[in-house]
Amino acid sequence: MAVLGSPLRILRGLLRELRHANGRAGRPYRDTPAYRHILAAFRAHRVTSEKLCRAQQELHFQAATYLCLLRSVREHAALHQEYHGKGERSPEEVAGLVGFRLPQQPGGKG
Repeated sequence: MAVLGSPLRILRGLLRELRHANGRAGRPYRDTPAYRHILAAFRAHRVTSEKLCRAQQELHFQAATYLCLLRSVREHAALHQEYHGKGERSPEEVAGLVGFRLPQQPGGKG
């Protein structure tokens, strides 16, 4: 089995991603159903002295996978925003991007 981070680190990472996702919504992330569900799931699957819960490891793996998904989606959106095309560019602008200058036409028409 792959080495996972501690459950507390996974929980904090999930909550951080929820904060990023709900930062644009304008309402606190602690008021969302996702926040309540994540905390309830982690509390329900914690290991106590009375039982050793195999489902706790399953929850840990699922939480780590979901955290990876949330981070990847956020980073993809940031990259897409930065490098997405801005529409068609003029030949002069494209030449300037690659470091060239277009030749001047004789007679001053260019």
